Amino acid sequence: MPDYNASKFYMKNSYYSNRKYIIIITFIIVGIIFALRLFYIQVIDRSYTLSANNNVLRYITQYPARGLIYDRNGKLLVFNEAVYDLMVTPNHVKNIDTTEFCTLVGIDKAGFIERIEKARKYSPYKASAFEKQISKEAFGYLEEKLYRFHGFFVQPRTIRKYPQSLAAHLLGYIGEATQSVLDKVPYYKSGDYIGISGIEKSYEEELRGVKGMKIRMVDVFNREQGSFQNEKYDTAAIMGKNLYTSLDAGLQAYGELLMAGKRGSIVAIEPSTGEILAFLSSPTYDPNLLVGRVRSKNYQKLSNDPVKPLLNRALMGQYPPGSTFKIVNDLIGLEEGVLFPSTFYSCQGPGTSPIRCTHNHVSPLDLKQAIQQSCNPYHWQVFRSIINKKEYGSVKNAYNAWQDYVTDLGFGIKYNSDLPYELDGNIPESEYFDKIYGKGHWNAMTIRSFSIGQGEILTTPLQLANLACIIANRGYYITPHLVRSVGSPKSYIERFTQKHQTKIHSQYYDFMVEAMFQVVEHGTAAWYKLDSIPMCGKTGTAQNPHGKDHSLFICFAPKDHPKIAMAVIVENAGFGSTWAVPIASLLIEKYLTGTVKRKDVEQRMIEFNMISKP
Repeated sequence: MPDYNASKFYMKNSYYSNRKYIIIITFIIVGIIFALRLFYIQVIDRSYTLSANNNVLRYITQYPARGLIYDRNGKLLVFNEAVYDLMVTPNHVKNIDTTEFCTLVGIDKAGFIERIEKARKYSPYKASAFEKQISKEAFGYLEEKLYRFHGFFVQPRTIRKYPQSLAAHLLGYIGEATQSVLDKVPYYKSGDYIGISGIEKSYEEELRGVKGMKIRMVDVFNREQGSFQNEKYDTAAIMGKNLYTSLDAGLQAYGELLMAGKRGSIVAIEPSTGEILAFLSSPTYDPNLLVGRVRSKNYQKLSNDPVKPLLNRALMGQYPPGSTFKIVNDLIGLEEGVLFPSTFYSCQGPGTSPIRCTHNHVSPLDLKQAIQQSCNPYHWQVFRSIINKKEYGSVKNAYNAWQDYVTDLGFGIKYNSDLPYELDGNIPESEYFDKIYGKGHWNAMTIRSFSIGQGEILTTPLQLANLACIIANRGYYITPHLVRSVGSPKSYIERFTQKHQTKIHSQYYDFMVEAMFQVVEHGTAAWYKLDSIPMCGKTGTAQNPHGKDHSLFICFAPKDHPKIAMAVIVENAGFGSTWAVPIASLLIEKYLTGTVKRKDVEQRMIEFNMISKP
């Protein structure tokens, strides 16, 4: 008889034996998986090695050089100069001679403690800037002794330099990225530089390049021992793209010379392309002042200067256009059929009402004579005929039509150019007058100051220069812009090649060209006409509630196939013919002939100083 208990014991042992083999096999499989994983992370994937060796490896950001900036003739306007940031990793700073270190860097002990605490607050384990923008001369001395100070190393980078010290407002400047930028744009890290103004801001993505990274092995004495893994994990920085601008450096420098000691601005444009030839705001400043370790101190000083040298008047200055705006109303009147070249109005000089003339002249006079003499009463009649045109049914409808024409001519709008912080001036909506005077309670008489470019109308120098371009082109403009191409001198920017055709027919521009030619030949600008260059222009004297009148002049030359159009504003200088006209004529003579023969006029403009010296 079989032993039942023995059989049961045998089966139990067999069951546990099988479980043992399953467990052994499971451990073997797990062991193989771990072995394979260890092989992968130690031999194939070196990222774990990098992480484990953070304490002996130094990661150095390779900052790319920003793109260079050239003028239209290939002259270098902005280049880069090497500087060095002294970096610190707080937890690596041990057993150093603080006194010797402070002497080496040029700071006191309190400054050392302050910088270390700031770096520790950023991160005890990550490197951050201890002292920024050390010159290459100071770096040479520092480099010899830095191995004594654990936790410190030097990181190279570049800053901007300006060989000709001009066009500060146009070129702009760079500075450290703010926290708001760091939060929005992952590319930037604390301490990175970014374009703050000018084309440095507009073309930041093109100019900045691409950052790289170097990994270096460091011994216990803080000395580099060479690259890690034969530079396998290093990435090279890629330099930013160069900008090729339309600026004429010689014309820009001459304009800044003529405007020294004055408040105002000059904008000069090539009409057929919309390319900016000169663009200046006065008072200006040396752009090298906002570079390097002195930037913060100089920026504060410039900000507190009462003459406001940081203000870009050419883009952000908003002025009544004065008599330069009369030709806008004339063009609208001609297009609307309420004005003709043969239209005569009378003028009784300073005794005329409701708008008086500034001087006595022939009367009655036709349109060309009225433009030539800049007659206020004549242009009041022109404006009134537009606003009172019966076909519109109401003053408000006629005003809205007038406003559409004015906007079409480039006023009250931004151009979407490559110049940041542009203001749009002011051409009031009809609802503005409804609110002030009540619906149906205002008329042409209420807003009569618009007939001579006064009242609530505000324009920028850029808009006035663009008006000169429209007339020079007989009815169109191309968006004013500074950069011709990016990366290559021939890669033109497509959006800056499109024509903006205005609503006014070309025949009226032909008439206006002739009228503006007479302004220079026999009218208010005749004193400064050029013998060899037929020039067209319109003077303006803009009333200023804060002081003396502003002197204005818009012009273009030559009369046929114009090469340059311009607006000049000299603040608080009186009549347009006194200061704005001679400055513009000198610039045109310089640009078109390469020289200036009227040295007496040039000297008088240079010596004229309206800004009180401290």
